[in-house]
Amino acid sequence: MPQMIFVNLPVKDLEASKAFFTALGFSFNPQFTDETAACMVISDTIFAMLLTHEKFASFSPKPIADTSQSLEVLIALSRDSREAVDAIVAAALGAGGTTFSEPKDYGFMYAHGFLDLDGHVWEVMWMDESATQQ
Repeated sequence: MPQMIFVNLPVKDLEASKAFFTALGFSFNPQFTDETAACMVISDTIFAMLLTHEKFASFSPKPIADTSQSLEVLIALSRDSREAVDAIVAAALGAGGTTFSEPKDYGFMYAHGFLDLDGHVWEVMWMDESATQQ
């Protein structure tokens, strides 16, 4: 079995969150989606579990972070090009998200970020692979 990652995120309105991420081009695995959770497919081995606050709270004794007051996580997501980075940020803004930061151009790497409907930060980046080869 390949190693996989499941990022679990609390959401206030599951249906609104599913619509938001669908507008960004993501799909959901119906086998692991119900009225309390949605399994968003990022790649063959990376998934985001969007969980209602009640469902999320059942997994942790700590309170859910208030993302309007504090930062709980930075989710970094790679794309194939600078244009793809800008396209997903534009889609996020068009679907009701907000800008997290201004674009950052480091020459070999380009990044831009957005906040989803629940204030989770998504840093989207592209890196020139030749810059990492030795």
